[in-house]
Amino acid sequence: MEKTAQAPAPSPSPQGALPIAAATAVPPHAWFAVSAVFHYLGPAFAVLLFDQVGVLGMAWLRIATAALVFAPPARPWRIFARADRQTLHLLLAFGACLAVMNCSFYLALERLPISLVAAIEFVGTVGVALAGLRSLRNLASLGMAVAGALLLIDVRWSSDPIGLAWAILNGALFVAYVVIGHRVSRTTAGGIAGLGAAMAVAFAVVLPIGLRDALPAFGSPQLLLAAAGVGICSSVIPYICDQFAMSRLPRASFALMLSLLPLTATLIGALVLRQIPGVRDLAGIALVMAGVALHRPANR
Repeated sequence: MEKTAQAPAPSPSPQGALPIAAATAVPPHAWFAVSAVFHYLGPAFAVLLFDQVGVLGMAWLRIATAALVFAPPARPWRIFARADRQTLHLLLAFGACLAVMNCSFYLALERLPISLVAAIEFVGTVGVALAGLRSLRNLASLGMAVAGALLLIDVRWSSDPIGLAWAILNGALFVAYVVIGHRVSRTTAGGIAGLGAAMAVAFAVVLPIGLRDALPAFGSPQLLLAAAGVGICSSVIPYICDQFAMSRLPRASFALMLSLLPLTATLIGALVLRQIPGVRDLAGIALVMAGVALHRPANR
């Protein structure tokens, strides 16, 4: 059962983290907006490196970078030493989820268009949003957001069953990321501390899987720097922002806001890739924005 509204406990290891007062001064929707932008910037850069380090090698480098960045401020070894059994199990589950989710996401992107992978990823979050609805107003807002997202995403089937299997696994694990991450954000090991501990677990899981493919990056400083940039854009900035947003938003509200991801993908495509949106895309953007604006968090 989702816990009642309560300010998240301070991280046991705040060094290098944003002060709690400064983090809470920023609206949770703003944290989510930053996360939504980097959610697509990271994969856009990662795809460009697949030919040089492989899919699993890129996943390894992404997770390794994040684990290295989080280690000094989070000190995961201390988090695990102080965690009770329930928190420990939660962090282990979160870390394993992050590792397999990132690998399956890249394996799906290798074989399928990102639009189809994003569509499958978004479907699962609709169920999370539905589970937390408490009013007709929020049901209407969800319907508008879903309709807008479907207009933005090129939803089409594929003849690649292996790619679809990876995309479906990624979608299921993305739902787990929302559910488990929301719980982690409410524990004493939330925020950067919880992320650092979970990312250390993720690195342990992925270590034997992608190390061989990642080795060429260590012989090229430019390639290693590019891979590190992907890791920061994909697994550091958005995950931190998600934790700050999750700690102050009901889980259903956060799941509904995920409908903004196709919107940010369209905007990034227009600004970075010069893929100018058409009338259908603009209509989808308007519906998503209207749906999110109409939504009101349920009383917790």
